[in-house]
Amino acid sequence: MSIRALIVDDEPLARKRIALLLENQSDVRVVGQCGDGKSAARAIKTKAPDLVFLDIQLPEMDGFEIIESIAASRLPLIVFITAYDQFALKAFKVHAVDYLLKPVDDERLAEALDRVRSQMQFRDPSHRARLAELLRDLDSHRGRTNRIVLKSDGEVLCLKPSEIDWVESAGNYVCFHVGPVTHIFRETMQEVEQRLREHNFLRIHRSTIVNFDRIKKLKPLLYGDYTVELRDGTKLTMSRGYRQVVLKKIETM
Repeated sequence: MSIRALIVDDEPLARKRIALLLENQSDVRVVGQCGDGKSAARAIKTKAPDLVFLDIQLPEMDGFEIIESIAASRLPLIVFITAYDQFALKAFKVHAVDYLLKPVDDERLAEALDRVRSQMQFRDPSHRARLAELLRDLDSHRGRTNRIVLKSDGEVLCLKPSEIDWVESAGNYVCFHVGPVTHIFRETMQEVEQRLREHNFLRIHRSTIVNFDRIKKLKPLLYGDYTVELRDGTKLTMSRGYRQVVLKKIETM
């Protein structure tokens, strides 16, 4: 049995150290090294490693966002590399295959690899469910800032909900307007509305969702419709079917 491993850490010396330690493991082959989250997400999809040594604090996307961006069926075994606090370590003990504290030493790496070999030998798929539990656990206890992870044709984009001004449908695609930039992804408006609802977004039209904090003013039109003007001057139409929800929201402010 051969283990194809990917090393993900933003510190070159840390990556080099793990790679050197893995040279002593005859059944482990390093297939790549990454220093940021986006390249790591791409490498996991293209190289399909069996195992990823994954740092949590990374530029572009953090370790948890990388996991969220990968389809469950393609998720490799994960050994976290971390300097996190005691709460996180307890969570890793319950949910993760294993974790390594920095600086990584040879003995702990060997123990982690033994766990990986056991999981691979018995083809235990439970690590995917445990990782999902880990993400929920850390979200609820640490207040980690949620990101909206969008995937399309190999591209992964992580947006903070507060960065999004408004969203519109365009056939089979959805356009996310972020300042002067528009990101287009294959999503449904129903899926987007569900994901953004808890972040103070409101549906104002069957084809439009708006960040409530971006609304500057409303102007009534004929037949119960409204013009919704955003702080950057963008003007959108709110149809009468969504009027009551938006006005009620305003009244409670």
